[in-house]
Amino acid sequence: MNPLIITAALVGAEVSREDTPHLPVTPEEIGESAAQAREAGASIAHIHVRDKAGRPSQDRELYRQAIREIRKRCDIIIQVSTGGAVGMTAEERLQPVTLQPEMATLTTGTVNFADGVFYNPPGDIRRFAKEMRHYGVKPEFEIFDVGMVGTAKHLVEKGWVTGPLHFDFVMGVPGGIPAGGKHLLHLIDQLPEGSTWSVAGIGRYQLPMSALGIALGGHVRVGLEDNLYYRKGELATNTQLVARVQRIASELERKTAVPEEARSILGLPSLKEVR
Repeated sequence: MNPLIITAALVGAEVSREDTPHLPVTPEEIGESAAQAREAGASIAHIHVRDKAGRPSQDRELYRQAIREIRKRCDIIIQVSTGGAVGMTAEERLQPVTLQPEMATLTTGTVNFADGVFYNPPGDIRRFAKEMRHYGVKPEFEIFDVGMVGTAKHLVEKGWVTGPLHFDFVMGVPGGIPAGGKHLLHLIDQLPEGSTWSVAGIGRYQLPMSALGIALGGHVRVGLEDNLYYRKGELATNTQLVARVQRIASELERKTAVPEEARSILGLPSLKEVR
């Protein structure tokens, strides 16, 4: 197996400081949380940003500040969200792509999201793919249900996205594909040959889906965006969630990738070339 790539989803758009005091919200806190996650074994930082009131934002300048704070501290791969928060426009969501980060998420379909709708019509999906290609940003296909894999393949067939391809299966969102081994195997079976994939289990599914991802040769996403708890009733930190996955991988004799190894696996240029 390739070394394990751990993505730390540090912030998200749904969680607040009222939910957990451990949530990083300022650019400095995001930078520090990314550095701590890197030290614990993460090689990708998946980031959202918040405004001064702690509300979800896709503001380009806030992303610029967060990226600067991360890069001051460590060499982790920076992956921005283009999902933003439910209800944001495509124009809002695309702002951080113009900063030319190494990676950005690209969700290839609409999905019910608890009581809301994460709206991604075909025209917006194509637009996001073309913008990422224009700015030289590698997309991570963010998959909430099986049909979204087919849409991602269509983007590749049309030449709007070129390989190597990377997918993230977000499992357990109310309205999306349930978290479970059979569903994960079905998603893996849909992938184009040569693709890499990671799995993100939501809430209480984070730990079992992480273990499955490690054992099946995929990669893993953990963090406070997806899950607040280390165990029932005990709030977690991003660092704890990353360290636990690293520890499980070590017990299974699977090496954890450092950022430069992850860049090689994902087909990204080295950080020296980026700089």
